[in-house]
Amino acid sequence: MTNLLAFSVFGVDWLFLKPYIVIGLAFGGVYALSGVGLVVLYRATGVLNLAFGAIGASGALIAYYIVNHTSWPNWLAYTICVAFGGFTNLAYGMVFGRAFARRDALVKMMGTLGLALILLGLMAWRAPAGGAFARFLPLGTTNTHYMILNTTVNLTQIIAICLAVTITAGVTIFLRVTKLGTAMRALANDREVTAMLGVPVRRVEAAAWFGSGLACGGAGLLLPDLLTSLDYTALTFLVISSLAAALIGRLRSLWVTMIGGLSVGLAQSILSPYTNVSAYRSSAPFVLAIVALLYLSRRRVVTISRAAN
Repeated sequence: MTNLLAFSVFGVDWLFLKPYIVIGLAFGGVYALSGVGLVVLYRATGVLNLAFGAIGASGALIAYYIVNHTSWPNWLAYTICVAFGGFTNLAYGMVFGRAFARRDALVKMMGTLGLALILLGLMAWRAPAGGAFARFLPLGTTNTHYMILNTTVNLTQIIAICLAVTITAGVTIFLRVTKLGTAMRALANDREVTAMLGVPVRRVEAAAWFGSGLACGGAGLLLPDLLTSLDYTALTFLVISSLAAALIGRLRSLWVTMIGGLSVGLAQSILSPYTNVSAYRSSAPFVLAIVALLYLSRRRVVTISRAAN
């Protein structure tokens, strides 16, 4: 009876695809969470943070050390991981944000790339890559399983998906109904005018740096559990998929960014069982971002003004 209900999609049984869909949505939730953090920071400061993944990876390594080499409770290690992301991001923004405030967007982005390389070098020094796959940072939620639509789903996967939706909704409401959120939106529209109106620009930017950093730490905490290994190199390059999600949202829309992150995760996971194309699944974020940008810009109208006779 089960075989009668199953149908083939590109030669792969639907029942076989369902676990990959769950995995893809879970990873997509992390990409969506990271993408929302990137968009919020970009809208408030104009900085595209390429150090996003490296900050999360550094926090995850700190949590790993606390869990395995101290008697501190695990929940404290996880809290420190998230807090490390927030305060590291905030420190960078406060030290270099003012210096780069009036510089070109490319210069701002390259500054964060420098931070990513510094953190990656420190991680390679203190935690050599040879033992990367021997490190684990379990959250204790992977062993809790549920059956949803006849598919086994663990609690970590559910948390990743729900957190992406919750954070996206929460940030959207925050930007619309709070004074600080309104100031962030005003800052994104026109920095100079916002400053002239008496808005504390530095305080607003600090909040954006800190909030985005918390998203760094959260992603760095979830991804090792989903990967079942703490590979800080893979965590560092999390920024690629997250950046693709942010670009799909055109660095403006939080909900489209969330959908973009879920789509990237799904595309990468569903391509896995296809041996002919699985080697190219790492290019899925770029392909989806390009297609989305071309589709969303298809209605752009070019207006040419004429000089008065």
